Amino acid sequence: MSAARFPPSRDRPRSLTILGATGSIGRNTLALVAERPELYCVDVLTAGRNAELLAQLAVRHRARCAVVADARAYRTLKDHLAGTGIEVAAGAEAIVEAARRPTDWVMAAIVGMAGLAPTLAALERGAIVAIANKEPLVSAGELMLAAARRGGAVLLPVDSEHNAIWQALGDTPRDAIERLILTASGGPFRTWSLEEMAQATPAQAVAHPNWQMGAKISVDSATMMNKGLEIIEAHRLFGVPEARIEVVLHPQSIVHGLVALSDGSLLAQLAAPDMRIPIAHTLGWPERLTTRAPRLDLATIGRLDFEPPSEHRFPALGLARRALRRGGAAPTILNAANEVAVGAFLAGRIGFLDIVRTVEQVVESLPNGPTHSLEEVLDRDREARAKAEMIIARLSSYNR
Repeated sequence: MSAARFPPSRDRPRSLTILGATGSIGRNTLALVAERPELYCVDVLTAGRNAELLAQLAVRHRARCAVVADARAYRTLKDHLAGTGIEVAAGAEAIVEAARRPTDWVMAAIVGMAGLAPTLAALERGAIVAIANKEPLVSAGELMLAAARRGGAVLLPVDSEHNAIWQALGDTPRDAIERLILTASGGPFRTWSLEEMAQATPAQAVAHPNWQMGAKISVDSATMMNKGLEIIEAHRLFGVPEARIEVVLHPQSIVHGLVALSDGSLLAQLAAPDMRIPIAHTLGWPERLTTRAPRLDLATIGRLDFEPPSEHRFPALGLARRALRRGGAAPTILNAANEVAVGAFLAGRIGFLDIVRTVEQVVESLPNGPTHSLEEVLDRDREARAKAEMIIARLSSYNR
């Protein structure tokens, strides 16, 4: 076992890279690290464009290197870190180089396809990679898994649903698994009619009832595209066929994932809706950390509700399943079109129901085919984004 595979300890603290340090996942990770500073040393922090916050976090956590993706923010970052001795860099390639630095553990929390290349770089060098962003596994799952095998990396899921399934699975033999069950809160529009959803505003869509998340993933939760992407992600992570991965609505967000076994057992992981719990599970692996997350009192909770999702109300679920069954570039196209459509909705250019309609048009209109390299994935991603922009431009013109 390499040093990185041992649990963190005072004698062998774990060195960390946090890709996406200024987002909610990154900040929660750093908060956990601050509670046990003897177990961890922060080497690299990265951010997209928030140079001021990145500099504050780098100083507070004594990072050795801070990198901002937006080259225009380089001067701000450099000025804020002048005299600290902290290395400073900027640009997309600098983020990838940061991921290549020889740390033990990497949090991959860069939102969207921007996280693909650095996550691949961390896997290729054999790090423990805690993956919090769905897009790389959805768009380039085979490349990601191949890179992990070649590099001897360990890939740990942070997404609450996949982390729950990982915990529930334990050392269960794969031939004993009948089904994986992902739970979904249903987001803010679980009980809305399609007519009401057609009038939904960005402010309403990002108001998740249970989780504090960024705007993009909050909208994905409202359309339930996030759950469609999670079906693809679960297939990649656990090797279970799409037909045996189910989704069930669970508005309390207490049960995060379940595994149905061939003997009739149903194993579940329960926890408060707090991302510190799955993050800590990966931070302490192969042992567990103590966290300050709320403890469940089942008697106080009183009841747990479950119901099947409506694909009529949430067509993103069926669309994602069809993309996974088609294989090849279809998941890449699905993800890229969704990123563009969500951005257009948040900017007020299209309506809420136009998000999935746009994605469906892009997926159905572009030719499918295999993607054998990162360059091919990125090419298909660009094609899908361009097609989505064309469709959105027509919608925007029509709506005016």
